[in-house]
Amino acid sequence: MAESKSNKIIEVKHFGISFAEKTVIKDLSFDVKRGEIFGLLGSNGSGKTTTIRALLSLYKADKGKLLINGKPFTPGNEVRIGYLPEERGLYKKESVFDVMTYFARLKNLQDSKTWIMDYLKRVDLQDFANTKINKLSQGMQQKVQLGITVMNDPELLILDEPTKGFDPVNRRLLMEIIEEQHKKGCTIIMITHYMDEVERLCDDILLLKDGVARAYGSVEKVRKEFNNKSLDQIFVDIYGEESANE
Repeated sequence: MAESKSNKIIEVKHFGISFAEKTVIKDLSFDVKRGEIFGLLGSNGSGKTTTIRALLSLYKADKGKLLINGKPFTPGNEVRIGYLPEERGLYKKESVFDVMTYFARLKNLQDSKTWIMDYLKRVDLQDFANTKINKLSQGMQQKVQLGITVMNDPELLILDEPTKGFDPVNRRLLMEIIEEQHKKGCTIIMITHYMDEVERLCDDILLLKDGVARAYGSVEKVRKEFNNKSLDQIFVDIYGEESANE
């Protein structure tokens, strides 16, 4: 009889990491369950992106375990991962279609031309298929990057500020695309400063401050622990502590 998979796709246990003399993460532990949308929250410099990079073995942890599907991540891991970093990485002197085709080949996407053109139509970029990336606005480039990230229907989708800089119409469109991936069974980790997105989408959250977990659990549980305040107010309260104590 085959062994059933753990309901945890990510396990982080007693993770710590420092750069030079600065400790970035201090003894951090959390889990991400299969099929959930997990909000990784905190201000700039709180350790969110460092945690993701260590999880993907881009950084080496000083201590602790960071596991995906029960193992440290290595290239060729059996879990299909889509990662949208905060710093976008596209070949800017190539056309939209050529860049997306290149990544589709890397991901062994079948019938990539149809998928690409359907996606570009969905995000209102069908008229820019032959336009070089560097001629697009930042928002347009972000749509292209998201398409590359989801084109192989990843099992684990990691999104670092996916809607940063978008107007309300395009924010809603991208949220719909993310929700569609979730309905297919994808586990999603989302880093965002938009607490309305978190309230709408996330099952569990982790709020970091100075590399320490200050709130962790379901949205309902966290709100109850903070007297049923909104997540926006909880964020403000936690990050306002230092000012209040000065």
